[in-house]
Amino acid sequence: MTNPICLLTLIAALGSGLMAGIFFSFSNFVMKALERVPSAQGIASMQSINVVVLNRWFFAVFFGTAACCLALAIIAVVHWQRPGAGFSLLGCFLYLVGAILVTIACNVPLNDALAAVDPSKADAVPIWTNYLKIWTAWNHVRTVASLAAAALFTVAFCRASS
Repeated sequence: MTNPICLLTLIAALGSGLMAGIFFSFSNFVMKALERVPSAQGIASMQSINVVVLNRWFFAVFFGTAACCLALAIIAVVHWQRPGAGFSLLGCFLYLVGAILVTIACNVPLNDALAAVDPSKADAVPIWTNYLKIWTAWNHVRTVASLAAAALFTVAFCRASS
């Protein structure tokens, strides 16, 4: 593969697909499992997850995909006539807004608020119940947006490489 645009599109498809899988896992079973254990254990587990997730591999995929999206969005606008440009631009929009912006504006503030909660305190239970509902709802948005972006990048890749 000698075409850098095709390579960027492939990386964006794989990255957004990987992120969709991570988000899907949380929506489908991680949060449900945490909801089933006593609140103090669920809170402590999620607090630990929120610390451990901040690592170079997660950041490489999460923000690396965003960097590919920024480059692809510019390329799509500049080379609008290129096959797959519209699919690529829409994929970029979905990933940047639905995964990155939602994470920064919605999920991270919820995680930060949960980090301040003492799991052993009685007032932690309603905070945890609310967190589970709202965090998971926003995570569903991230899942759908990332999966749709992966699909759009795949279509753009097929169009651009044919």
